[in-house]
Amino acid sequence: MQTATLGYKLIKKIKDEKFDEEKLQNYVLLIQLGIRDLQVAVVDGDDSRLIFFEDYVFGELSSHNAVLNLYKSLFESHELLTAGFWKKVKVAIKNNKIIHVPSALFVESATEEYLRFNAQFDSANELALFCKNAKSDAVSIFGVGKELHEWLSSLYSNSALFFVHQSASLIEGVLDFSKTQKAQPLYIYVDRFKLHIISIQNQKLVYYNQFVIRQFADYVKYIMLVMKALNKDQNKSLVVLWGYIGKNSPHYQEFYKYIRNVTFGGRPVHLKYGYMFDEIQEHHFFDLFSMNLMYR
Repeated sequence: MQTATLGYKLIKKIKDEKFDEEKLQNYVLLIQLGIRDLQVAVVDGDDSRLIFFEDYVFGELSSHNAVLNLYKSLFESHELLTAGFWKKVKVAIKNNKIIHVPSALFVESATEEYLRFNAQFDSANELALFCKNAKSDAVSIFGVGKELHEWLSSLYSNSALFFVHQSASLIEGVLDFSKTQKAQPLYIYVDRFKLHIISIQNQKLVYYNQFVIRQFADYVKYIMLVMKALNKDQNKSLVVLWGYIGKNSPHYQEFYKYIRNVTFGGRPVHLKYGYMFDEIQEHHFFDLFSMNLMYR
């Protein structure tokens, strides 16, 4: 599939043999939207089996309108994304317009005020949305462009549509994963051009932040800063790693020079995976797959 001339490129596609286009009403569509990439997954709502996956990357775009137009172009040419009768559609937004508020302190009428504590917010062109996170007992408040929201709401008007934030999916996924951990490691998700760091203690979220990455050295710098702030020893503290970093890559070897006790995290266990998903390393796309924990 040649898409580079359109401004996007399909990196990986997997379609389970059990996928049936006549059964979309039983399926949950997961869409994760960033300014440099986009992922799609489909989960069978009857048995929680992952049955479809795609990963796209974009070239650099000059404006939010350019990003939105690229989304529309991709959707219009796609075999599934314009279908309107899904069981559920969950859309995750990848941006830095986010704040997490304890559920006990959340007041819905104050969503814009919460968001302005942590991000620039343009009420003329953006909406302040929120999603409730059951495992962390928190509410994630995030900004999304009005035109993007209106377009997707119209496209999926016949499906149950939910908007979430990438960070909320990651936190819920890490909390679920941490149930099996005897130690209390630092959790790291290496995204394209961004780093997410999460700390959990006694099944409670104690730290989350995301950092923009401009060069590889930034990964180590921010991780060391957070470890110091949380009083974790870089040589002894366990770090669990997910994301776009290969187990045998030069970046990982460089990373290991500074953080010695590193292990790779696995896939979310609430989903089932067919053999064809063995093509994907188990520590990849943890954020996308964890989306299915939201609004179950």
